[in-house]
Amino acid sequence: MTTFAASMVPRDLPGSGWYEILPAPPAPRVLEGDISADWVVVGAGFAGLAAARRLAQLRDGDKIVVLDAQPVGFGSAGRNSGFMIDLPHELNSENYAGGLEADREQIAMNRAAIDFAREVVAEYGLSDCFNPCGKYHGASNAHGLKALAEFERHLGRLGEPYEHLDAADLRRITGTSFYLGGSYTPGAVILQPAAYIRGFAQGLSRQVALYENSPVWEIQTDGGLKVITPQGSGRAGKVILTVNGHLESFGLFARRLLHIFTYASMTQAMSDRQIRALGGEKEWALIPADPMGTTVRRTRDNRIVIRNSVTFNPQKATNDAQVAKCGRQHDRSFAARFPMLTGLEMAYRWGGLLCASTNSVPAFGEIEKGVFAAGCQNALGVCKGTFHGKLIAELATGQQSDFLSKVAALAAPKRLPPEPFLSIGARLHLWHQQKKAGSDL
Repeated sequence: MTTFAASMVPRDLPGSGWYEILPAPPAPRVLEGDISADWVVVGAGFAGLAAARRLAQLRDGDKIVVLDAQPVGFGSAGRNSGFMIDLPHELNSENYAGGLEADREQIAMNRAAIDFAREVVAEYGLSDCFNPCGKYHGASNAHGLKALAEFERHLGRLGEPYEHLDAADLRRITGTSFYLGGSYTPGAVILQPAAYIRGFAQGLSRQVALYENSPVWEIQTDGGLKVITPQGSGRAGKVILTVNGHLESFGLFARRLLHIFTYASMTQAMSDRQIRALGGEKEWALIPADPMGTTVRRTRDNRIVIRNSVTFNPQKATNDAQVAKCGRQHDRSFAARFPMLTGLEMAYRWGGLLCASTNSVPAFGEIEKGVFAAGCQNALGVCKGTFHGKLIAELATGQQSDFLSKVAALAAPKRLPPEPFLSIGARLHLWHQQKKAGSDL
């Protein structure tokens, strides 16, 4: 018998603004006692919900169970910046660009994920948290302007549309004179991530059985598949693991996954005076020209979200001290961009876990007979999580497609260097990349 025992389960700190500004959710349904199902999906984030929905489409009549260790929307899926980016977004590069053919393939996959999400929004009435408004890139220094120009040339070679913006354009859009130049690309979608995930789960619960606060401690494979939770268990025909970096917690892809936290702060809602002082458009989303710079969003309820700072946390957990330290950087970044917003305080601060591999590939495929995994979304969990969740359901049900063939043929995540070289090298690399971003941070 093979037993996959979890060394830890997700335990995120409270404070995620996307989650906290929502109405209180209904009391969670916790798995208690023993159940049986045709399918058990572990993880109710972008990948898990996409997998469950695709299973419901392909296997009408099958019993599908989704388990999450925390309240839906509370974990990593509800803690990101909410960008569904259709274009290349390689964070290991200087300017997001990769090879032409690889980027063309990635664009097609990203747009397939956006189309899938658009169907979810239409089916479950989630248009309030889904805005196909495109995204801005902003540069605040010579290094950022150079990276921006390189990315625009790359988009031209790809035949993708963009609009070049000068400082006045960005000031008109964002209200701040911080940026020297930028560009606009129309294909991105902006989410309120926690609202989208909660709404997706609520709509899907008409077709699947969803249990929250039900972490999977163990998966047994002898004589059929069985998952064990603190208060119950479930026998399953097949199990799909969509827990991103926590695949390693089950002993899978050991020493191949990088666990990184990113951090964000969200302000109070602006007063009428502050709205007039800022000006600009009602809602917008901007990523930095340098991939390690500061992402900024203005939400439709008149809040500002600042996201920057990363830490390498191989233990897959952060702490209050790290959140507070990164929050101080957020305050500096906010003050540099919005000096006119005096008195606007940060209301929420949080960190969220992402997973990456050194060769930028997912952890994807059939791990053992009947046990499938889709994780390691390489810092692009919204689009890639959605896409890989859909594909893993198709793989598990025997479907075939060009997309599935391409993803299934990817190499496995590369093995990482031994400790202490890994931690020393990773932390030095992240420190250097953030320093290089300069004022874009």
